[in-house]
Amino acid sequence: MASLDRRQFVMMGALLPLGLAGCSAAQDAQDVQGTQAVEKPQEDASKSEAGAAVDYADEASWYLIPAITKDVDTFFVYPTQYMGFEESDPDYAPLDAPDMVAGVAGVYAKQASVFEESTNLFIPWYRQASMRIEVAASKETGDIESVLATTPLTDLTAALDYYFTHYNGGRPFIIAGHSQGSACVRMLLKTYFKDHPDYYKRMVAAYAIGFSITQDDLDANPHMKFAAGETDAGVVVSWNTEGPKNVEEGAYNIAVLAGGISINPLNWKLDDTYASAEENLGSRMPTNEEQTEFEIADIGADAQVNLGRGVVVTNTSADPIVMSEYFGPQSFHNGDYTFFYRNIQDNVTKRINTYLTDAADQSA
Repeated sequence: MASLDRRQFVMMGALLPLGLAGCSAAQDAQDVQGTQAVEKPQEDASKSEAGAAVDYADEASWYLIPAITKDVDTFFVYPTQYMGFEESDPDYAPLDAPDMVAGVAGVYAKQASVFEESTNLFIPWYRQASMRIEVAASKETGDIESVLATTPLTDLTAALDYYFTHYNGGRPFIIAGHSQGSACVRMLLKTYFKDHPDYYKRMVAAYAIGFSITQDDLDANPHMKFAAGETDAGVVVSWNTEGPKNVEEGAYNIAVLAGGISINPLNWKLDDTYASAEENLGSRMPTNEEQTEFEIADIGADAQVNLGRGVVVTNTSADPIVMSEYFGPQSFHNGDYTFFYRNIQDNVTKRINTYLTDAADQSA
């Protein structure tokens, strides 16, 4: 096996028209650390429906395996990049699905990279559900769990098993995701980590951003604690970002569930205390049409929790995500991370400090 500082990183650039993350292309070169480009292995599309999990002993089954330079890890689950809108398309993405392979590079650049300043970032490939079957499940049941419980959870369970056995080395960790990735994190919290309390006690936080964590989830799973503020550890952190029009219309949004809870990513409050854009430390925005370069900018992203809908409302002038039939007329699903990028970065550091301080006190 290659040394940790030479493990692979696929950096393909493509701007997709959608993707639940609001895809971008490649990450700034200055942000890429301890990585190496490799050729993505080809996979027969029929394997995307297979019951057996991906082999995570194969380094090609990981988008990113970092050099270990930090005291804490992050295990990141990427959002929907595979559309599969044609009826002839597989329900679940082959590992070499072009839109997924290209799109995850943008996810890394705009979302997952927020954790790299403080943690060792791991990103496994997994055979995710297509947007087509997610929408069908949501419209039929009000949730997408039924289409994630098979292939995606099989793969991610195997990835976590391999990660904890071979890569984690007993370090504290964060588990994070966005959209479908966060829906998977939600399910893993309720299943995998319930069955592995020895791992769960090392969890600094779960950032399940861009898909609702509900009060029912917490009531049925007492081991899950939602964040109460800015610095508590061992908690779930979640929000969905929308504009006023979605709230006013009660618009359908595939990522927003009844009874959902959101924490304000600017003031880290659960109530409806308003946080102005002056409290925003900076949004991560592209500076070129190809979305291959980024800057920290002020886009007027304020934040206020709407308790009735369970979302964070912002009045930014940025454009909402497209495909309003799935997200509503003014969803900022594509900005869940980027609008509040620097605040998330700062928050990760604070929750890590709490966890490490508490751990040191307990061992003293």
